[in-house]
Parts: sequence; C-alpha cells; structure tokens
Amino acid sequence: MAPSKHADDSPPKVRIVLLTLAAGQFLMALDSSVMNVSIATVAEDVDTTVTGIQGAITAYTLVMAMFMIPGGKVGSLIGRKRAFLIGCVIYGCGSLTTALSPNLTVLLIGWSFLEGIGAALILPAIVALVAGNFATERRPAAYGLVAAAGAVAIAVGPLIGGVATTYFSWRWVFAGEVLVVLGILVLGRRIADAPVEEGARIDFVGAALSALGLGLFVYGVLRSDEWGWFQPKPDAPSWLGVSLVVWLMLAGLVLIWVFLHWEARMVGRHKEPLVDPAMLQNKQLTGGLTMFFFQYLVQMGIFFVVPLYLSVALGLSALKTGARLLPLSVTLLAAAVLIPRYLPHVSPRRVVRLGVLALFAGAVVLMAALDTDAGAEIVTLPLLLIGLGMGALASQLGSVTVSAVPESESAEVGGVQNAVTNLGASIGTALAGSILIAAMTTSFLTSVEENPAIPGEVKSKATVELQSGVPFLSDADLKSALDEAGTSEKVTEAALDANKEARIDGLRAAVAILAFAALLAMFFTSRIPKTQPGSKGS
Repeated sequence: MAPSKHADDSPPKVRIVLLTLAAGQFLMALDSSVMNVSIATVAEDVDTTVTGIQGAITAYTLVMAMFMIPGGKVGSLIGRKRAFLIGCVIYGCGSLTTALSPNLTVLLIGWSFLEGIGAALILPAIVALVAGNFATERRPAAYGLVAAAGAVAIAVGPLIGGVATTYFSWRWVFAGEVLVVLGILVLGRRIADAPVEEGARIDFVGAALSALGLGLFVYGVLRSDEWGWFQPKPDAPSWLGVSLVVWLMLAGLVLIWVFLHWEARMVGRHKEPLVDPAMLQNKQLTGGLTMFFFQYLVQMGIFFVVPLYLSVALGLSALKTGARLLPLSVTLLAAAVLIPRYLPHVSPRRVVRLGVLALFAGAVVLMAALDTDAGAEIVTLPLLLIGLGMGALASQLGSVTVSAVPESESAEVGGVQNAVTNLGASIGTALAGSILIAAMTTSFLTSVEENPAIPGEVKSKATVELQSGVPFLSDADLKSALDEAGTSEKVTEAALDANKEARIDGLRAAVAILAFAALLAMFFTSRIPKTQPGSKGS
C-alpha cells in the first residue's frame, strides 16, 4: 500500500487530515472518562442504579473489544476512509440516542451498542489512514499526535463531565459529540483513502469465534464481583461447586484458541484470514500489544477507584472530582506530546520502562496515602506520577506496534491493538471493582464482629446478609438507611466507623492489585525495540 499523494500535500491539508483523525480518536477516548465523575447523577436521571450505569460503561468497552478485530477487516473490504466515515455516522446516532435516552435500556442501545460498533469501525481505520496519508518519516509524529488527542480527551473528560453535570446536564456531553461527528464528516472529505485490498473477504467464522471468545471471557470477569471469582457467592450460579465466572473465562479462552487455529487453517488453504496468526509471532508487535494491555488495565482501574474515593468517600461534587483528577490529565498530556517532539530519537524501551515505573510508583504512593482522615489533596502526587507514566507509554506504543508489520497490515494491527486495549480496560475496571468489594466486605464484617457495642443478633444478621458483598456507600447514605431501619445511635455510630475503615481497606486493596499489574508489565518490556522506527540499527 503506497503512501497517498496526500502524504506530500501542502501543510494546511496535512493539518486538516491530522485534525480530523485526531478528532475521531478524541471522541473514542472521551467516552471512557467523561461520565466516571457523573455516574450517580446519570443513574438518578434514567431511573436506574449506579451498578446499571457502570454496566453500561463496561458494556461499551466490551462491545468495542468484541468487534474491533472484525471492524479492522471491514476497512480492508470497503476502504478505510469509508469505514471511518460510516463508523462516525453510527457513533453519532449512538450519541444522539444516548442524549435523548429516557431509561437504561435506551442508554444501553445508544451508548453501549451503537457507539461501541461505531468505535470498532473508527479506531482500526485511523491507524491505517495515518499510514496512507503521511510519508514514512512523518508517521511517528502523526501517530504521536493522534495518541495525544486521546490523552487530551482523558485530560478534559472528567472536567467536561463535571461542568456539564453541575451547571447543565450530562446529556449535553453526548449532544456535543453529535456536533463533533458532523464536523468530522465535513472535514473527512480531504482524507485520502488507502487502496482497497483486491479479493478481500471477511472470515465470518473467525469473526464469530473471536467475538464470542472475547465476549465470554470479559463477561465472566465483569460478573466476578457479583458471583465470586472461584467460590460462588450465596444464590450465585455455579457448576461443580465452582463459580460460573471460572467457566465463562475458560470457555472464552478455549474459543480464542479455536479462533487462532481456524485462522491458521485459513492461511494454510490460501484463504483470507481475519487475522494472520503469523503476526502474533512478531516479538515487537506482541511486546507493544502487551504494554497496551497493561497500560489500559491500570489506567481504567485508576479511573474507577479514584473517583469513587473522591465522590463517595469524601462526598465531592462531580465538578470538584473532575478538578481533582486534573493533575493526572496534565502530566499525561505533557508526556504524550512533549516526548516525541523533544526526544524524537530516544529509546522506546527506555521510555516505556520509565512509564511503567511511574505507574507503579504512583499506585504505591496512592496506596500509602489513603487513610480515613485523609483529604482530597492526597491524590495529587500519585496522579501526577500515574499521568506521567500513561503519557510516556502513549508517546511510544502506537509507533511500536504499527512499525512492526508491513503497511498493508496496518488496519488488521489497528483492530487487534484496539481489541487488546479495550480488553485491558474492561478487565482493569472489573478487577479493581471486584477486589475493592471483596476487601471492603471482609473489613466491614471483621469490624462489626469485633465491636462490643453491636448486639450479637445484629452481628449474625449482618454476616448472613452481607456475605455477597458490602455496597460502596457514603456515610450519609448509610446513616439514612440505618435511620430508616430504626437502628440505635450506638449501633449506627459503630456501623459508620466500620464503613469508613472498610472503604479505605477496599480502595487500598484495589490500588494494590493495580500496582502489581504495573510491576508485572515490567517483565515484558524487553520486547520493546531499543531504537525508533526508521532509525539506524532498528
């Protein structure tokens, strides 16, 4: 696939093309962060629970993860530009549906399904269109700027969500996305399409196997906090005495294994595979994909845990919560933009290792700083470190994965890359939530059991009723519930103290698992190349 003539076009045209592609990346990242500070408000507005909205957020990520690989192949069949623009239309329809949604069902259709399908077409196409619209020497910077657009979305997402929720309505965020989509469609005419592959076909069997495999695995993870990881919780589904979560994850892994063998069989028969299994034997590509997975696992886990601490434990408003997340956003944006600009020849492996180290250090500092008497200011330094690590990784990984394969395979790599990132995001959110609730339940029940002020019959009742998980409640919500139940003042005070301690214990445990994930990622950095793409010795 030769570079398009647009690769050497005038700077204004180049800037417009880059702006258009970056705007698409911006929208995709925005939906992953903009509503995290407004979950309670959205839940109340559409008459559902916080769990329901969290389910919608994770379902959006799950739909993207399931259909990202087929979405990349669709671009090969109909053209990357057409796939990009069709994806934008679908995404815009989803945003409009979400903005007007009266209940959770409509919200799920608009946000989780339509926007997820649109994103599955848009993101792989962006990877291929950057390659088709920019000369080889310009591509690393272009990929870096597109990645920076995603960083900008993460940077401003919490503030946009907070401002909209506080002064207007969360619905205006999605209405604004419709306007951005219209702008992309107008400017998208200047994008040069990458040539359509002759004879390209979609492997429908492979698409079904990959979607079902990823879907079952992630769905199992998402249900772990409600059903239990191994030992089934009371009234949770199980088979042979083991939680259904285990069986769903195993079924997903088996289907992914079958998918890879099916693709190898397609190649052996000289037919068009959905993904060439030979790509997964590429050390540089698998190294980049592994880092993407860990980055998004830690990133979305942090964006799940920290807003809970600020908004529920400390009772901050959506706007104040968004403002407190800004330190992470600022250093993320600075690292993603400035490292490629001022250190264009730096070793990618060195930057990635420093980025992973910053993620680990930030998580450890946050874990140490969390305390029942701590205020919102304790998140500042950890978020600065975590944002620096995320930005460092974002500045390198896109170029690492795309440069690992021939340009003709860029769309397929884009599909696999974005499937991996969304898989990591889903697992990060679910894992952090599961560990948080499990640790919080244990801590709460232990505090109740050891408190002499609580009568024995109350302890027994609490142990039975809360075995399936303690809800993450604010002190005000818990006090209101206890008052309605007619609990004595002494028992109410003891329960509030236990809840406060349990919340912090749960948050610490969740951050600890994210720190461990960052540390584990360090063992895979040897697969990242030492030199930049196109440099001598690379």
